[in-house]
Amino acid sequence: MIKGTTVLAILGKDGIAMGGDGQVTIEKTIMKGNARKVRRMYEGKVLAGFAGATADAFALFEKFEGKLNQYSGDLARAAVELAKEWRLDKILRRLEALLIVADKESMFLISGAGDVIKPEEDGILAIGSGGPYATAAAKAFLKSGIKMSVRDMVTESLIIAASICIYTNENIIVEEITWENQKMN
Repeated sequence: MIKGTTVLAILGKDGIAMGGDGQVTIEKTIMKGNARKVRRMYEGKVLAGFAGATADAFALFEKFEGKLNQYSGDLARAAVELAKEWRLDKILRRLEALLIVADKESMFLISGAGDVIKPEEDGILAIGSGGPYATAAAKAFLKSGIKMSVRDMVTESLIIAASICIYTNENIIVEEITWENQKMN
């Protein structure tokens, strides 16, 4: 399990939101509290978040963005090609991170083991040590029937995860793509 962060993505009817906490932990020490673990890519049409070693994640972000450009923004193809290269390349294979990538149609978890995992019908994916807590909170919000935007659901779920996971803080950054904004672009 990757320790030291929580990233949660929820794909809803009105859009997709992805958020992450800001804590960077090395062993038993909090080194930073305001790291940005979620970013926009491909002209703002794709969201990507990481858990794991920061330098490794940035290397993977760069590789993934290259794949998005190479495959004209085709998220599924870029995810599969990154996973293949990550698994087969001797240097990349050593990178310790997980990625969640998403666009208006789908999202995937990508790992160095060659995994490209699409979430179940609920449209929830989370990574990092607080991932199970954030997932449980998001599932509870969805099941409750409470009217919330996906942005608010991600934020509140991450706050709950931060109250449980010692590797997660409440300095949360959320990126969102709404279907209305996509039509305007």
